[in-house]
Amino acid sequence: MIRDNFSNMQSVRKNVVTVENGGVVAAQHKLGAQVGADILAAGGDAIDAAIATSFAMGVVEPWMSGPAGGGAMMIYRADEDRTYCITFGMRSPAGLDVADYPLSGEGVAGDLFPWARVVGDRNQIGATAIAVPGTVAGMGLAFDRFGTMPWRDLVSPAAKLASGGLSVDWYAALIIASSTRELAKNPTAAETFLEDGQWPTIAGWTALSDKRINLDRMAATLQRIADKGAREFYEGDLAAEIVADVRDAGGCLSLDDMKSYQAVLSDPLTASYRGGTVYTPPAMTAGENLAECLEILSHQDFEGTSPGADAYGAYVDALKTTYKRRLRDMGDADDSRAPACTTHFSVTDRHGNMVAVTQTLLSIFGSKVVLPGSGLLMNNGILWFDPEPGRPNSLAPDKRCLMNVCPAIGQHKDRCFAIGASGGRKILPAILQLTSCLMDFDMTLEDAFHQARVDFSGGDTVIIDQSLSPDIVAALGERHHCVTTRRTAFPYAFACPAGVLRQGEINQGMTEIMSPWGDAVAENRDVS
Repeated sequence: MIRDNFSNMQSVRKNVVTVENGGVVAAQHKLGAQVGADILAAGGDAIDAAIATSFAMGVVEPWMSGPAGGGAMMIYRADEDRTYCITFGMRSPAGLDVADYPLSGEGVAGDLFPWARVVGDRNQIGATAIAVPGTVAGMGLAFDRFGTMPWRDLVSPAAKLASGGLSVDWYAALIIASSTRELAKNPTAAETFLEDGQWPTIAGWTALSDKRINLDRMAATLQRIADKGAREFYEGDLAAEIVADVRDAGGCLSLDDMKSYQAVLSDPLTASYRGGTVYTPPAMTAGENLAECLEILSHQDFEGTSPGADAYGAYVDALKTTYKRRLRDMGDADDSRAPACTTHFSVTDRHGNMVAVTQTLLSIFGSKVVLPGSGLLMNNGILWFDPEPGRPNSLAPDKRCLMNVCPAIGQHKDRCFAIGASGGRKILPAILQLTSCLMDFDMTLEDAFHQARVDFSGGDTVIIDQSLSPDIVAALGERHHCVTTRRTAFPYAFACPAGVLRQGEINQGMTEIMSPWGDAVAENRDVS
């Protein structure tokens, strides 16, 4: 057990949000969820709400995601009874020169991935770490294919949020403090997030505070995207400004990279499980790994109304099998202990349409570069590639990044759910266990999110929530090297999920119980 200083008497719970004949948005920030819920209340459907939430989340937790990131989206259309996937992962620039990322010979890099260290950490910090962004294209494709409300009405709420600034509470101050040294290296990032080169303070231990970070430049950029459409980000004056700022900072992003970028609409992977079906993204994600784990679990029967030692043991065995293959054949090898920079939100509307979106900048605060013109915090997608040649995921120009994202939609008996999580390689274990809780044990959404989890994300160690019974801990310890730890708000030992569930005309939403900002918000059609 890892010793800590926290009370053993304290318990943390969240209530599930339930609404009949109405929609729900579950997100890692309640203001982002509220933006989506307002769109539902205005008559939009799940796609409209997801687009609005996507842009809003880049404002209220900008270190997690934003227009300059990438990700994947799972979509269920109730009238078609059909599921789609949109992938909008980042790409390396076509002009990238692998020789610009020489190995330093100084051991392992210290951020998300245990790659060999590159001279000056050029693949993880600064403009040389920036990949071609995909999020705006992903939202644009979703809008073109399924949107029902005007694009401007979906993006403008995020611009309005940004114009009001970013509130600095204790959690925001803690997140910023964790990256102060790196943020200080970029003048615009330091100007935006720091005070005199240090993390922003709050008013005091007990006093009320309304300290805010100025996001006016981001607000103006979002309004341009709202007014001119998604392709303004890739082909318009905004694209030219983004490219010029990245190149002035030393990056190799080009206007051709931006113009040629396209998100992809495809059919999802389909996994049959326990008489139901789970849909996941098909490629360059952890979707196929979830499908593999479910296939392994399908050959076992679990008893009881919640997971016991047999179920947790089966989860770990399945995860060990799939991660062995993933790390060998797919090339993804990040450090599951490192802080990931990702967000997830799920939406269901009154008609039964569902959306699950995971979007990311990769590392927390991405490349730690804020562009002086647009005010955008840029990704560090180049870090997704192994800088050593001859490996499955080796760095190369114009190459898709391999992501850990795993948004999923499941149908089982009379229920349909959309779930996903942030947390790097911890995402897959969380989604596997939530899926099992809902489909093997018919747990409620609230109980599934409160259920203690284990994590195995590669390496040699199984991490166990210390609230699990001693019998389960002992059974796992007999077969694996295990460490018990507390489920806390920071740092996250486990992933941070968000999900929605529909049964009949009843919709529900739930977020990670330890997330201090995460909430599910129901639409309120009585609000003017």
